[in-house]
Amino acid sequence: QVQLAESGGGLVQPGGSLSLSCVVSGLTSDYTGIGWFRQAPGKQHEGVACVSNSDTSTYYVDSVKGRFTVSRDDAKSTIFLHMTSLKPEDTAVYYCAASKRQAGQGHLCGLSGIHRYYDYWGQGTQVTVSS
Repeated sequence: QVQLAESGGGLVQPGGSLSLSCVVSGLTSDYTGIGWFRQAPGKQHEGVACVSNSDTSTYYVDSVKGRFTVSRDDAKSTIFLHMTSLKPEDTAVYYCAASKRQAGQGHLCGLSGIHRYYDYWGQGTQVTVSS
């Protein structure tokens, strides 16, 4: 059984930093990618950063480039999202998700609706950026 569990969300002031963690279990090696997504109130899921399993390359959507960084600790089956220079528009519920489909390749991360091609999801963690 595949499980993903996010943690690390919270309230942070604009310009601040926050790191999220996603512990992955039960995922077999045939997955195509793991991604971080977010969903703001009234909006659909938006890809933030995605990692391809084939070459471990990471893709970031334009709105977070230079501010967000993905890292991983394979020994702990954990993938991290390090967020800096946070803005109020980064406020959302953040999810990690895994895909076993071709659409789960990292370079497709920013496409509208790409979240529909991710098969396994965590429960999400709230990030609120506010003064």
